[in-house]
Amino acid sequence: MLALQALGESLLPLADERLDHLPLTPELIDAVRTARAIRAHEGRRRQLQYIGRLMREIDADALRAALSDETRQHRMATAVMHAAERWRERILADDRALGDWFAQYPDTRESLEPLVPRARGELAAGGPGYAFRELFRKIRDRLG
Repeated sequence: MLALQALGESLLPLADERLDHLPLTPELIDAVRTARAIRAHEGRRRQLQYIGRLMREIDADALRAALSDETRQHRMATAVMHAAERWRERILADDRALGDWFAQYPDTRESLEPLVPRARGELAAGGPGYAFRELFRKIRDRLG
């Protein structure tokens, strides 16, 4: 029971959208949302016990698998974003990197080629602008 209560407690920091995609009952989702709002120690402790009791009605293994899958997806999305940032920095710093990009992803030439000089100009003028952000989006979308 304590393990189920701990698993239920791990749901508290999750956003409401994420809770809706997990295999949870509506009562459990409401209990988690209520627990977030409780500040009194004893009240929070009792609400967590209630969550633990509600957790007995769900498949804990399915919930653990869903949480693990969601965590893996989040890590993959983060890795794609970091890779896109690195590619953008390399492309803006060196034309050879742009050539390397087009060698790997020739289908992006039409959309990226006009953005690169504009993004370089924006950076030289004092800061990132529309083309800088659009370049990132197009690289991220291709990598993702």
